[in-house]
Amino acid sequence: MVFSVTMLPPALVGLIYGDGAVGAFLIGFLVTLVTGFLLWLPVRRYVRELHLRDGFIVVVMFWSVLALFGSLPFILVDELSMSFTEALFESMSGLTTTGATVIEGLDVLPKALLFYRQELQWLGGMGIIVLAVAILPMFGIGGMQLYRAETPGPIKDNKLTPRITETAKALWYIYLGLTVACAMSYWAFGMTAFDAISHSFSTVAIGGFSTHDASIGYFNSAAIEGVAIIFMLLAGVNFALHFVAVRSMRVTAYWADAEFRAYISVLFIVAVITCTYLYFNHTFDSVGGVLHHGLFQVVSIGTTTGFTTADYHTWPGFLPALLLLLSFVGGCAGSTGGGMKVIRVLLLIKQGSREILRLIHPNAEIPVKVGGVSLSPRVIGSVWGFFAFYVLSFCFMSLLLAATGLDLVSAFSAVAACLNNLGPGLGEVGSNYASVSPVGKAILCFAMLLGRLEIFTLLVLLTPAFWRA
Repeated sequence: MVFSVTMLPPALVGLIYGDGAVGAFLIGFLVTLVTGFLLWLPVRRYVRELHLRDGFIVVVMFWSVLALFGSLPFILVDELSMSFTEALFESMSGLTTTGATVIEGLDVLPKALLFYRQELQWLGGMGIIVLAVAILPMFGIGGMQLYRAETPGPIKDNKLTPRITETAKALWYIYLGLTVACAMSYWAFGMTAFDAISHSFSTVAIGGFSTHDASIGYFNSAAIEGVAIIFMLLAGVNFALHFVAVRSMRVTAYWADAEFRAYISVLFIVAVITCTYLYFNHTFDSVGGVLHHGLFQVVSIGTTTGFTTADYHTWPGFLPALLLLLSFVGGCAGSTGGGMKVIRVLLLIKQGSREILRLIHPNAEIPVKVGGVSLSPRVIGSVWGFFAFYVLSFCFMSLLLAATGLDLVSAFSAVAACLNNLGPGLGEVGSNYASVSPVGKAILCFAMLLGRLEIFTLLVLLTPAFWRA
């Protein structure tokens, strides 16, 4: 019922711009509202405290059910003529902040629909932050256990309590503040008010949807791209860390964090490699072109945003593969970014290094430390378990997608882009996913949901033990 209200702002935008999509959003609003009301009515007086088992179901249903109802406007807008699978793909891509699209010709679509796509990503981004910082740590699978001492309230709880609202409120203020600052910056550097608000939604959510087919490249402005880089970097940082920095009023809190240092270092190293390779291959006419296109694409793909200023999938040599692999690292834990998260990759490297040292010193006790703190074997084990299922899921879905008739490069990159919530892939899916079969789109919808919900949150519901216990 609450989600139905999100279809009213696009309807208002449609009225302002006088396009014909208003009716589709009003119908979508009514269908969603009435369905929600009918589901709520029989249980309106039933009260029971939510526990962790309920939390798993609520979290999965949040993205799956809302994506289902979020697809209604895409089906109802006459200019699109989308099938149910295509509409669900677009809605799921928005709410999971993936940014993969099946729509071509964005520049001529109704403003209401364009605004709705951006709004879906923004709402999904806020949901992800609350999920990653306030809820998943209680499940023991969010990768946020390292921040228990620094984040507010409910991370210390063993059951879902009203104190989650305290955390959500603090995170909401930071998220909203970044969005407003981003929109004002875009507008100051030449975007229209509509484009500035729309792109601020997808930038802070690390979504990548745009109101133009050419994405950020449409504006052909180094200043706008600079704004995008800054806010993509900020949105890729752990929001719990933003909270600590704001509360303590110390910028140094960022550099004191091991994950943040690794995050910046990885992006810097890949940016240097990318720009150097582009320069020596004469991909662009000037050093300035190399720097701004190379840096922008590294930050956009490294944070799993998916904005583009150039067709990176046509770049020479190994660069497209390097950038796609970078998306597996993704943003920091507790950010709107996708991928495996920097902290997990950092722990995998540290654990691997420890195993090499153990070969040399078999009897030595060598702890794995992050930021000077030794980690428990349980945390290390959960990270390895996550990595194993991430890789297995990627391989399995890639083979399934290839079985639908897609070539191997397109299939593997499409699953990588959707599992990492990146958006643009390589080959046939470099620009959009319109050519993927309906079965393939369904597989990719599952990949988006799996990646967004940190693998275990969804897989645990597929185990018989969860329902028996």
